[in-house]
Amino acid sequence: MLPVHQIETFLQNTPPHLQEITLELRNIIVSIAPDATEVIRWGGLSFFHAEKGGIVSAGICQIEIHTEHVRLAVIHGAFIEDPHHLLKGTQKYKRYVRLESYDDAPWEHLIELIRSAARFDRRSVDSSRS
Repeated sequence: MLPVHQIETFLQNTPPHLQEITLELRNIIVSIAPDATEVIRWGGLSFFHAEKGGIVSAGICQIEIHTEHVRLAVIHGAFIEDPHHLLKGTQKYKRYVRLESYDDAPWEHLIELIRSAARFDRRSVDSSRS
């Protein structure tokens, strides 16, 4: 995981309410996948299993910070369980959850989603579905 000072520097211009969401998501991801590699890419925090591949091929999720919200993005979201229908998006595989308020975020459901994303192994998908 990245050092705290690097996260603080990254978030320094982010509004406090979005920092709060970002830090809670990060804490959840770290608790679920403590062995994940964390990098700052594409304006957000990306988490992946380096031993299985790169940031996309072995991606767990990304925390994307937008002007008025935070997105929890799942690179392989089209393949993971989403029993609460949180994931949105129209890209081929990537899906996201839009979070505007810490208090309104469905934290328990997000934990389930992150667990599913952390368990997913792209190598298990039939190549004919690609």
